[in-house]
Amino acid sequence: MRRNHISFVAGLVTGAILFSGGTVLAAGLSAAPSQQRFYFNGQQIKLEAYSINSRNYVQLNDLSKLVGFALAYDSGTNSVYIGERPQANAVQGETVQLPTDGSKYVPQAGDVIRCSDGTDYTITDVSRWENNIFSPAPLGGLPSASCDWSKFPPLALPGPEARHFSNSSGEVLFMRNLYETRRMQYTVYNALGGEPSAWKDGRLLATVQLTVPADLDPYAASFWPWRASELEKLVHSRPNSQYYIEAWDCYTNGVFQYTRY
Repeated sequence: MRRNHISFVAGLVTGAILFSGGTVLAAGLSAAPSQQRFYFNGQQIKLEAYSINSRNYVQLNDLSKLVGFALAYDSGTNSVYIGERPQANAVQGETVQLPTDGSKYVPQAGDVIRCSDGTDYTITDVSRWENNIFSPAPLGGLPSASCDWSKFPPLALPGPEARHFSNSSGEVLFMRNLYETRRMQYTVYNALGGEPSAWKDGRLLATVQLTVPADLDPYAASFWPWRASELEKLVHSRPNSQYYIEAWDCYTNGVFQYTRY
C-alpha cells in the first residue's frame, strides 16, 4: 500500500488554489478541469482534478480521505501536517495543549494535564506506553480506506477531555485518546463498507458515534488492547446496529497504565 501512496502523490501540489469557472489564471498559470480518468487500486474513482502545465493537481484533503493518511492544519502557525505531527508536546503555560484534530499525542514524563475539574495532573512515568501487558507492540497506523468513506455521514471528533478522580488506588486520570478513536472509526468504516447487509439503496443502516453516552457506559464492552479483527467480527455479526466507540488513556498516581477501548 505504501508503494501506491508514493506513486499516486508524486508531483501533486500541496498548496490551496481556488477555482471558479472552467479556466482561470493562478500565479500566471492556466488551469482547467482535468479530462483524465483516475484509478485507485485498479478501481476507477471520481476525483476533482485540474490540469496545470500538463500536470494533474488535486486537493490534499481529498487525497488524504482516499488513501487514509493523517492530515491536519494548524491555524495558529499556518502549518499543514501530513502524517503525524512532531511530538514536541506543545505547551501553553505549564499545561500541555492537547491536539484537537486526532493527531497522536505521545505522553512524556513531566507533562501537566489540565483536567475538567480544574486539577493539574502531572504525568510522572510513561515506561508502559506501548510496552505493557495489554499492548506489547507500538500503536498501529491509521487504516487506509478499503471502501468509499464519503458514503458515511460526517462525524466530528469529540474535544480533548481529561477526567480526574480519586479512589483506593490513588489519583487517577482518564484522558480521551482521539487518535485511537479515529483508528477504531476507520476500522469500523472498512468493515461496514464490505458488509452488504449494512446498506439499503445506498443508505447506511448502521449508526457510528465517537463517544459512549453516559447511560450506555455500564454496558460498554472494553478491549485491552482492541484489535481490528474484534471490531470486524462484531460488525459482521451485527451489521445494522449502533456503534459507539471511544478510547481513554488511564493513569494512576501519574503512571501510565493502559489505553481502554
